[in-house]
Amino acid sequence: MSIPNAALQKLLQEVETQALVSQQKIQETQAQLNARKREARLNQLTSNELATLSKDTNVYEGVGKMFVAVPTKALNSRLSTESTALKKDITDLEKKLHYQETTFRNSREHIDKILQSGAR
Repeated sequence: MSIPNAALQKLLQEVETQALVSQQKIQETQAQLNARKREARLNQLTSNELATLSKDTNVYEGVGKMFVAVPTKALNSRLSTESTALKKDITDLEKKLHYQETTFRNSREHIDKILQSGAR
């Protein structure tokens, strides 16, 4: 039993649209993932620098256009909390990226199958 050309063409367009949307989402997710990894690396570098300072060193944190004196312990605590949240975000984004890549791969496979069945 053969599927009419119009139905094949409509199905092909739908799958191609899904593949394009998946590809755009992959690029968006990769950008978000890279940004989170950059933030996590910056937090790690800041924590490493704070660890080398003595406990009585004055530390200033940027708040908008000004700097505010902050205890080293409070800054370390904030960086630790942010680091934990960033690790969770990175894990979630990696799962999302894997799902989107799988969706894109499946869409491409469906396109190939449709083209092969239409060529018969």
